[in-house]
Amino acid sequence: MPAPRWLRSLALPSLLQAWPWLLLALALLGVRLSKGAGLADAYALLSRPFWPGTAQAEWLRSARRFEDTARIGALEAENARLRGLIGLQQASPKRLTAPVIAREPAGWWHTLLLGRGSLQGVAEGQAVLAPGGLIGLVSSVTPSTARVTLLTDPASRVGVWVGRTRHHGLLTGLGTSRPVVRFLEKEPGVVPGDVVTTSPASTLVPPDLPVGVIQSVDAGADPAPEAVVQLAAPVGSVDWVQLLAR
Repeated sequence: MPAPRWLRSLALPSLLQAWPWLLLALALLGVRLSKGAGLADAYALLSRPFWPGTAQAEWLRSARRFEDTARIGALEAENARLRGLIGLQQASPKRLTAPVIAREPAGWWHTLLLGRGSLQGVAEGQAVLAPGGLIGLVSSVTPSTARVTLLTDPASRVGVWVGRTRHHGLLTGLGTSRPVVRFLEKEPGVVPGDVVTTSPASTLVPPDLPVGVIQSVDAGADPAPEAVVQLAAPVGSVDWVQLLAR
């Protein structure tokens, strides 16, 4: 039986007013059933103008090249370190090689701890070398470890000289990466670039061990001139050393 005319006249305006909500409900139902695939496609279409272009692609390629270069550089540095260690062992097979097992961040330029001790023949006072030259002296020993006082420690005092001028001085640490030589003579005649080695007159270490190179000279220092020394060995990054018998 057909609906009365008055009922049809009421239903038509209601449907016209409700159609936006019906459309929204259908859209939400479609998103739910498609698991958002349609929404993702729409977003991709609308965002296409903002996708990476030629400049962004070049940035990405540059970043990849930088990453590859950094990785290769790190590998080459590690290979050089290992070759240096092998050379250190081969050059002096009778010397005791020891690993650096600990350093205190607050005392980075003061001491380091070695993984060898009295059981392996380490004794107080032994000179400690790294690739490049002298870095310190053994200050204390346990059966399995040894503590090294570095040349950069303020408590360190080692007799050195400049072979070119044959003038002696005392190498003293400042707690930084570069110690200073306090000369015994008023006019040592040294200049930046002069090589510093252990003194033949020293009773603490063997003579003529490489120490470093003079970087700058303070001729007006009192009571005698002094010079800043760049150490030959990489004290800040050393991880293996050699110990010399006294």
